[in-house]
Amino acid sequence: MSPLTVNGVDLLADHAGALWWPERRVLVVADLHLEKGSALGLPPYDSRETLGRLERLLDRLAPSQVIALGDSFHDRNAEGRIGEADGNHLSRLTAACDWVWIEGNHDPAPAGLWGGRVAREIVVGSLVFRHQAEDGRAAGEVSGHYHPKLSVAVRGRMVTGRCFLSDEVRLVLPAFGAFAGGLDARDPAFRRLFGRGLAAHVLGVSRVVRVPLG
Repeated sequence: MSPLTVNGVDLLADHAGALWWPERRVLVVADLHLEKGSALGLPPYDSRETLGRLERLLDRLAPSQVIALGDSFHDRNAEGRIGEADGNHLSRLTAACDWVWIEGNHDPAPAGLWGGRVAREIVVGSLVFRHQAEDGRAAGEVSGHYHPKLSVAVRGRMVTGRCFLSDEVRLVLPAFGAFAGGLDARDPAFRRLFGRGLAAHVLGVSRVVRVPLG
């Protein structure tokens, strides 16, 4: 895990693409996009893979709370396409702790069929958790939506990885979903959100690498 600070709170960026708040035992994930595969007419293996990775995180960290930062389901009809086995799997995960579904733009009313509670945003201590970053200097804001990624040179070749973006005032998480795409971390959309000291925390196979962006 890679340490980072947001609004004075010490957090850890996990190489699996989740945020861990050890003091409060809160696990945060963004943009699961469950059932994106079935929405595109593909086999729904993305949901199975995403839920499996999520379960391994819960087993490893045993959080007291999970916050899913919106777009957990790819669209409003995802609940009708998810298979019985994957639905039961999701129910087991949400029953393990206090589970919060944040409303996203793809899933403005996240399905409650599998447990958990729904909120537009929540405040925990000096952090506010919402789906999409708001304009202005939102101190302590933790969000998803943009699916940041960054290309870096590794041993003479360019490698692209999902990443966290933070300037220690606010934080944008990478997408956790297996089929989620990404927006380059140097895109102007991010420049209007962050100030000086912006850094990307790029996901590797077994570690997170911090890359200063200015």
